[in-house]
Amino acid sequence: MRLRSSLPILLTTTAALVLASCADEPSTKADAVPSAETQTEAPKMTLPTVEVTDVELEGNPFMKEWDTPYGVPPFAEIEDAHYMPAIKAGILRMRDEVAAITANDEVPTFGNTIVALETTGALLSKVSSTFGNIANTDTNDTLRDLEGEIYPLLTAEYDAIRFNEELFSRVKAVYAQKDDLDLDEQDARLLELTHRGFIRAGADLDTATKARVAEINAEVSALTTEFAQNLLAATTEFKLVLTEEAELAGLSDSFKDAIKDEDEDKWVVGLNRSPYETFMTQSTNRELRQQLFDAYRLRANAGEGDNGPLAIKIAQLRAERAELMGYKSHAHYQLEPRMAKTPEAAEAFLLKVWEPGLTRAKQELADIQALINEEGNNFTAEGHDWWHYSEKVRQDRYAFDDAALAPYFELDAVRQGAFDVATKLFGVTLEEVDTPLWNEVVTSYDVKGPDGEHLGLFMMDMYARSSKRGGAWMSDYRGASDVNGTVTRPIITNNMNLIDPPEGEPTLMRFDEVETLFHEFGHGLHGLLTTVRYESFSGVDGPRDYTEFPAQIMEHWAGQQAVLADYATHHETGEVIPGTLIDKMRQASTFNQGFKTTEFIAASLLDLAWLNLSLEEANAITDARAFEKQVLEGYGLIPEIEPRYRSQYFAHIFAGGYSAGYYAYLWSEILDADGFTAFEETGDIYNPELASRLKTWVFEAGGLREADELYRNFRGSDPGIEPLLRIRGLDEASMGNEG
Repeated sequence: MRLRSSLPILLTTTAALVLASCADEPSTKADAVPSAETQTEAPKMTLPTVEVTDVELEGNPFMKEWDTPYGVPPFAEIEDAHYMPAIKAGILRMRDEVAAITANDEVPTFGNTIVALETTGALLSKVSSTFGNIANTDTNDTLRDLEGEIYPLLTAEYDAIRFNEELFSRVKAVYAQKDDLDLDEQDARLLELTHRGFIRAGADLDTATKARVAEINAEVSALTTEFAQNLLAATTEFKLVLTEEAELAGLSDSFKDAIKDEDEDKWVVGLNRSPYETFMTQSTNRELRQQLFDAYRLRANAGEGDNGPLAIKIAQLRAERAELMGYKSHAHYQLEPRMAKTPEAAEAFLLKVWEPGLTRAKQELADIQALINEEGNNFTAEGHDWWHYSEKVRQDRYAFDDAALAPYFELDAVRQGAFDVATKLFGVTLEEVDTPLWNEVVTSYDVKGPDGEHLGLFMMDMYARSSKRGGAWMSDYRGASDVNGTVTRPIITNNMNLIDPPEGEPTLMRFDEVETLFHEFGHGLHGLLTTVRYESFSGVDGPRDYTEFPAQIMEHWAGQQAVLADYATHHETGEVIPGTLIDKMRQASTFNQGFKTTEFIAASLLDLAWLNLSLEEANAITDARAFEKQVLEGYGLIPEIEPRYRSQYFAHIFAGGYSAGYYAYLWSEILDADGFTAFEETGDIYNPELASRLKTWVFEAGGLREADELYRNFRGSDPGIEPLLRIRGLDEASMGNEG
């Protein structure tokens, strides 16, 4: 049993609603043993009463086997009213399954306890994964209300399992015999992770403390749901409406076509990242750039939807929970099982890249100001000028216009290019198939292995809409497992928020969107290729500072000349992207890396600052913006650069699974830069031996072993930071040549 909801793997924010008990993994150290007096006086934990009748479940599609292609949910049959009764039925069935384990009079064994627990909760998972995915992609008022009911309810149920003393005593009994059970590697890993999961959830706490932790988990779950809903409302409500020709100055024809209102003579720009970045880069109207810039950075910043007080309260609750567990802070708890181990180590790593990044950013700002002055403008560069003028500097320095690339990056061709890379590396093929869909824009693919065996179903939802959360992410409707003779292959999804072009027009992408597609496809492959039998650690599994590695290494293939030659063809003429354009793209690849590095690390440092607080420090915060300002100024962030996420819309850490873990993207970049360098050093980006090890020890292995061991088995050594700095153009040689 995977004690989590369908947890999206994000590239940018999806405001994913996940169970607080799973996203934050509340835990205790093994030696935090309460006193006997406290245990005696402690109150019992109670679960809410859950009831559902046969009448309520009549005709409910979740209560039957799905006779659909690949077992895809029958989306057309599922109504909003079906979710809550099915959730309740799933909870009651899971309670019965757990009760059967604890009531078993036989001596606890690996089979009757560990495997039995692993296979509980199937119905609840079936319902909650479908609900979670639809609430992320096609939400409405009813689903938003249900989120506020369902997620705290599930949090309480999962806490009850982790805090079930009879169940934990059986798990401990099996774990005590682990050296004598003759388990194979996957069995032994399941036992290890099951025991660890109970310990880290707080199973060894006294009853009173467990009750308080459960209260905190429920409250955090409710607050993160509210945070996400406030952010979604703030993001979708703002519209920059353009009605005059002068307001469209600088915008490309393709972008104007994409944002044109079909029914009226106006153009509309919202706050999804793709149209936002495009407008900020292209528009020559400085006043409108500032208006959009302020709307983006001040989302959920005032009024009833202000997320500042929620961020403070979430940080305080997490700090209290960490103290109850015996940790200095929530960050210390979170990082204990990760590659970084401590927030101090994560911060030290970030600062190694922050310093050259900030130095480069200041050079870039000087170049921007020089261009502004050359144009005869009498103003000082500000944050809303950076996108626009950095692009002009790049065009001037490299004679390279990013817009010239778009005709060569048509969505269908890019998608096929990513699929072809997977075929060449791992021998897998993807064939489009007809399945039920949650939205008409979704496409489905049967993924097959080298011998034609079915590996899983892959579904892609590429376009933005008002009912969909922002950003890009991977998720699943069903995990992979092979227990007790029943083989289940995964159903994996990728989501992006591309601008939907006018009817009949192709979907043309910026190159950073191309990299995003390859990135999320990497997560998808991590879920699809798994050979792990147990869903608990199959597919996308491992610490946050490792799980981005399989996605980020795939990005490297997107820009390789041999790969571009296969998929980057002009959507009208069929011409392969010219080598001269590739050369210019490569020369410009490290341009503006100071800005990109600084805005990312600023957000990572802000994340650690929020969650590396003691309870006393957290309780002293009264103003989220003031705390944020103090932190960022303390690190020397220049005012012209905003952190990639400000606190009020930092859904990764306040409504998703990346609390004290946003640094993970850059940490994983050490791995992907070092890992792809291994391919480059062989002179063959599809080197069969390396590709085989990458498949075996990364994409197939899930959480079979600790992350550092999996990486060494692939690479043959620990990673170094030098390839990361070189690729970003922040090594000494590159810094000396920039100018």
